[in-house]
Amino acid sequence: MAEELVLDTAIRDWVLIPLSVVMVLIGILRYFVSKLMRTSQLPDSKIIKEGQVIIRARNLRASANFIPLKAFRARKTYYTNEENGLLHVPKGQAPPQAQMFSDPNMAMDMMKKNLSMIIPQTLTFAWVNFFFSGFVAAKIPFPLTQRFRAMLQNGIDLSTVDVSYVSSRSW
Repeated sequence: MAEELVLDTAIRDWVLIPLSVVMVLIGILRYFVSKLMRTSQLPDSKIIKEGQVIIRARNLRASANFIPLKAFRARKTYYTNEENGLLHVPKGQAPPQAQMFSDPNMAMDMMKKNLSMIIPQTLTFAWVNFFFSGFVAAKIPFPLTQRFRAMLQNGIDLSTVDVSYVSSRSW
């Protein structure tokens, strides 16, 4: 029978609680930094109208069994008519999604958002690795298979430790 590890309460007080507090504070800081970096643009009315048309067409398709066939065909023609239908896109024109991705401001906003996620994650990992490497911080109350060992016991190189114990680096 395997011997149980006894977790010191000082580990909870000096490792688990500071890690949890720092992760919550970093999440709050990340939210406000991304809010500051976000550019506030007024939405284009054309894009909003196109989105509303797509939603209306989707609702028509979903409720096709509940309206008379003649009414459904009339609405379908209204949306898909090749001359002046709301959903018809001429052959030389790109769909609205392609126009949206060609906007350089959108690409810059996406890059800012990724940067505001990557930098705090890297700094947090370096901080945890420096201060809390090698601690067994917690025990999961249910059994796990051996496949979880690499995910939960990062930084602990003992194969004899039960998989349900979590290292501080993994926490």
